[in-house]
Amino acid sequence: MTPLRRFYNLLSLDKKDVYQILFYAAFAGLISLSLPLGIQAIINFIQSGQISVSWIVLIFVVTLGVGFGGILSLMQLRITENLQQKIFVRSSFEFTWRFPKIKFNELYNSYPPELANRFFDTLSIQKGTSKLLLDFSAALLQISFGIILLSIYHPFFILFGVLLLLLLYLIFKFSFATGLDTSMKESKFKYKAAYWIQEVARNSSTFKSKLNSEYALTKNDNLVSDYISYREKHFNVIKRQYSQLILFKVIITASLLSIGGYLVLNQQMNIGQFVAAEIIILLVINSVEKVIVGLETFYDVLTSIEKIGQVSDLRVEESTEITHSTPQDHLKLEMDNIQYRFPGSDKDALKNISLCIEASEKIYVSGRNGSGKSTLVRMLSGYLEPDYGAFYINDARFNKVDQDIYRAQIGVVMQGETPFEGSILENITFNNPSITAERLRWALDSVNLSSFIKTLPQGLDTRIYPEGRQLSASNAQKIMLARNIIHKPKILFLEDPTDKMDETTAKGIVDFLFDDEHDWTVVVSSVNRYWKSKCTRQIMMGNGEIVEDIKL
Repeated sequence: MTPLRRFYNLLSLDKKDVYQILFYAAFAGLISLSLPLGIQAIINFIQSGQISVSWIVLIFVVTLGVGFGGILSLMQLRITENLQQKIFVRSSFEFTWRFPKIKFNELYNSYPPELANRFFDTLSIQKGTSKLLLDFSAALLQISFGIILLSIYHPFFILFGVLLLLLLYLIFKFSFATGLDTSMKESKFKYKAAYWIQEVARNSSTFKSKLNSEYALTKNDNLVSDYISYREKHFNVIKRQYSQLILFKVIITASLLSIGGYLVLNQQMNIGQFVAAEIIILLVINSVEKVIVGLETFYDVLTSIEKIGQVSDLRVEESTEITHSTPQDHLKLEMDNIQYRFPGSDKDALKNISLCIEASEKIYVSGRNGSGKSTLVRMLSGYLEPDYGAFYINDARFNKVDQDIYRAQIGVVMQGETPFEGSILENITFNNPSITAERLRWALDSVNLSSFIKTLPQGLDTRIYPEGRQLSASNAQKIMLARNIIHKPKILFLEDPTDKMDETTAKGIVDFLFDDEHDWTVVVSSVNRYWKSKCTRQIMMGNGEIVEDIKL
């Protein structure tokens, strides 16, 4: 989809507002262009040397027109403000809704927080779209009405209109593609520079030494140099467009003053018409200047829309026809000849995987690094989709099951997952009103988190920084576990959920999870062999295949 098409789709969401802006712009344009006619009539009265009621009325009407034009502009500002707010709201909800639903393969070679930074382009779209709708609509309508009005004074001015339209066409034809291309590349390196600053900030301790700091500055210098290079190329496009406008203004101004004066001297126009025509010409030329200068804003808006579009184009989980939507008492999982390969890889991460997991089984997944054990756990949790084969939940294909209901019945602790910015309570309960204080206390006690909470002045209301940076790694893992057991899921999928904890604490949590009072299924991948001692089945992975599946 082209940037222009994306921009059209954006505006089409608020057709009513856009039409109102254009209507007010047309009305304001007509009023502004009627002013020269009033001025022409006033000059004619002045030339006659008489003061009459008509002269006073004309002055009043012209003044009233100026005031009414200002009121129309204020109404346009109100509409564009509403439009800006709608753009921001839609964009924020689009990003918040989309990111959790984007397919894994779409994000495999990307850094999601960097993609999320594209949201800031919404601000450019807000301001730019408002400016384009106000300035471009008014300018284009003034040019159109002005040319029509000038042609009434003398046929010669029709030539002026033709030359003006030809100028705009040539500027767009020969500069638009280059301007948009340089704007896109400028934006690309702008984001690269911002992302590198983000990386330096995220790993600030790593770059404290002089050598590492110099590396950070050198890399930043290279990125900034690329940005400046494309920024300069983009500016050259704008400069060339404006230079063409200046040349046109000089030629047109000299020509119109000369020919207008000649027409007056030959009594083909009176002095009032000459003055009115010159005012209209100045208005038209100023409108053309607005359009040319506004092209940079136009490029910025299209570039921003394209940047956001690159996120909205990422494929999300598809909504399919649901044949099984009610929660089940027990969940049975089955894989039939599953194969999966990571994007860009020439080797299958999983191949020929066939297994059946009954309700309440306790399964230990083992294998060396790269054997496929984590990939298997993530496939079972529904995080990954197989390239080939079938995944069943209670004999129904995974893509025919309501995934929201399935995910509500499982708990998943993935390696590298961290708490989000918010209170401890929010991180555990997500403000779910159905979670009672008793259930919350049970979850905190079960993962040995209660004693830590009591040491905090604000308790559960203590704010957590992004990635849980002020927490110890073990407490962060406890929060993740508490979050996933608080709704008492039917299946727990765990990837090294206690590797940051001391041995005693880890054993206590493992004992709790495998206590006979819990009938949940557990599928765990961990280097801690104590998990294996509690499991009833071991699946050993090797080169993406199940090499051993035994009862313990």
